[in-house]
Amino acid sequence: MDLIAVRSRIDQLDDELIRLLALRQVQVARAAVIKRDSAAVHAPARQAEVIARVRQRSLAEGLDTDVAEQIWRAMIAGFVSLELRQHEAAKRSSNDAQSRVS
Repeated sequence: MDLIAVRSRIDQLDDELIRLLALRQVQVARAAVIKRDSAAVHAPARQAEVIARVRQRSLAEGLDTDVAEQIWRAMIAGFVSLELRQHEAAKRSSNDAQSRVS
């Protein structure tokens, strides 16, 4: 297999990862609606639970556990940021609606 073929396969895998991340984002958005405040969004205990699970699964699948943890920590940070933006937008929308009623 030459480098072009390897890169092509990596691109295919990246496309699949993007598809899966988009599905994950839908679930994150659903969770964001349920969470009431930034503490619930940050959820350090849940983050620790996810990282521990990822490290175990990575080991079982032959993925370097440190690489997996770094990727998941970055992904979690990105989704936490998204949830916080969604909460802020909802709060602004609610405040705007209350201002119009008053």
